[in-house]
Amino acid sequence: GGSVTGGSKGIADIPLFAGMGLVGGAMFRDFAIVSTAFGADLREIKKIGLRGVASLFIGEFICLVAGIAVAYPLGYTSAVDLVTIGAGVATFVVGPVTGAALGASSEVIAISIAAGVVKSVLVMVVTPFVAKPLGINNPQSAMAFGGIMGTTSGTAAGMAAVDPKLVPYAAMTATFYTGLGCLLFPSVFYFMTRMVF
Repeated sequence: GGSVTGGSKGIADIPLFAGMGLVGGAMFRDFAIVSTAFGADLREIKKIGLRGVASLFIGEFICLVAGIAVAYPLGYTSAVDLVTIGAGVATFVVGPVTGAALGASSEVIAISIAAGVVKSVLVMVVTPFVAKPLGINNPQSAMAFGGIMGTTSGTAAGMAAVDPKLVPYAAMTATFYTGLGCLLFPSVFYFMTRMVF
């Protein structure tokens, strides 16, 4: 499209396909993430209650500790770097948001994104193998799993291999996880880490 019209936006340069420039970017990704919640039964969501909320906070804290445990021995000692890398372990979205909020270097932000991508792929690959031993076979356990693991793409793909009906439940709490991480890491977790390091 860009070579035909002499433009720079690819297929979106052709007037008939101009909408693809809007829908084909981040908005399309966000729509895909939100749409995973459709098909979830509100009664099942209400059943998880406090356990679902607890899974979100536990998952976020585990990621902070894991990020620090890997980053500190590798020479990253400032609270900003440690929290940004820990946030990346949470998800590859939370890492750059936290890094930008705290003023982390582009190198540390890149590491946080890489950590999130590695986690996402690991969750995708490992979920089918651990689902049966962990008893992830109903909406409540899928929501708890999504809340602890946190990566929307990882849990959705992993759950699709286990049971496609569980995808909306795991993805729903994982989506909340990303929002909660964007709030916790640059504020509460940063101040906690700064007190220790």
